Amino acid sequence: MILEQLFHLRENRTSVRRELIGGLTTFLAMSYILAVNPELLGSTGMSKTAVFTATILAAIVGCLLMGLVANFPVALAPGMGLNAFFTYTVVQEWHIPWQTALAGVFVAGILFILLTLSKLRDKLINLIPSALKYAVSAGIGLFIAFSGLQTSGIIVANKSNAVALGNLHSPTVLLAIFGIIVGIMLVTANVTGGIFWGMFITAAVGTIFGIIPLPTGIISGVPSVQPIFGQAVTHLGNINSFQMIIVILTFFIIGLFDTSGTLVGVATEAGMVDKESGEVKGVGKALFSGALATTLGAVFGTSPTTAYVESTSGVAVEARTGLSSVFVALLFAIAAFFSPILTVITSAVTASALIIVGILMLSNVQYIDWTKFEIAVPAFFTMIMMLLTYSISEGLAVGFIFYPITMTVKGRWREVNALMWTMMVVFILYFAFVA
Repeated sequence: MILEQLFHLRENRTSVRRELIGGLTTFLAMSYILAVNPELLGSTGMSKTAVFTATILAAIVGCLLMGLVANFPVALAPGMGLNAFFTYTVVQEWHIPWQTALAGVFVAGILFILLTLSKLRDKLINLIPSALKYAVSAGIGLFIAFSGLQTSGIIVANKSNAVALGNLHSPTVLLAIFGIIVGIMLVTANVTGGIFWGMFITAAVGTIFGIIPLPTGIISGVPSVQPIFGQAVTHLGNINSFQMIIVILTFFIIGLFDTSGTLVGVATEAGMVDKESGEVKGVGKALFSGALATTLGAVFGTSPTTAYVESTSGVAVEARTGLSSVFVALLFAIAAFFSPILTVITSAVTASALIIVGILMLSNVQYIDWTKFEIAVPAFFTMIMMLLTYSISEGLAVGFIFYPITMTVKGRWREVNALMWTMMVVFILYFAFVA
């Protein structure tokens, strides 16, 4: 049997049925990205329908690679947080054209590929202090939750207090609040695909009450990706500034954290960690799959592709091989024919997804040792500065600058490796000459 030869189902004590159920569960849990990614990247001037197709293509390629090459029960798609950095920081704040930003994603993907092919992969991951890894993840959670509150109008700019509550009598704001409550209730109740169903219910209520216009259809041909396809490659020549180096470094570092952290988490849940060595079986191929998916995704026209922690939902129903990832790829392919529904996915609808994912990412603060001040300071500044500067890279930069300082003052300078000293200098130069 071909499936047995490819995925070793008996060896992993699973079956086609279990992998199908696992793949369906994972897809429902992460399918919100089909609405959120076009909404976020569309605000940069990119075609929303083209981004929809690019998102699907990146997910299909990523999931097929993860399934067929790595035989890992992990699904990939353009990552949350990375798409927010792409949109709000790189394009809107730094005024870098989206075409050049895609070129930055492409280069970061190439660097990721080279890293996974070398012996430096595990060393580089371990050189970044664990506390900062968790702080970056938690900070991104705060960032995307805040962006959901802001884009939906729940939080607005205020001259006196910087921010304040929006107009709670606005139908759009009330719809967003309704969606957040429904989404939180569904996720709290452990409903499979709770984020997706929360968005679905919110969109339905919005159309019923006339807050959101009805779509012109449900099924159509796959939208063309032509307006954004290949722009990453044709604009490589625009990467000619120190600012773009910071962009590439940020994409690279966060992508590395996201993918490696998620792979370890899912592998642990699936029992794929060797009890004696502590190594994750097949992690090299899995990281390579993620790196190649990011590179190809940039060519298609989307922000970095990463492993989804929602894959644990599929593992929870006993998915154990890459066959579940292949099923996720097939489901994304089917979803490509439902693009007209995108018109009902407004910022009021996506707010709940951004906030819930933000809450889940913030849970990483539990792994930071807040009792050690020299650790707490860089972790705190990483998170708070991401939020207050509305910039993921600037928050990361501040945290990386503080870490060597506090560790040195505490007398722990020997624990600060060369990479952290180098990053400190790079980010100081960034603030001095670019920011």
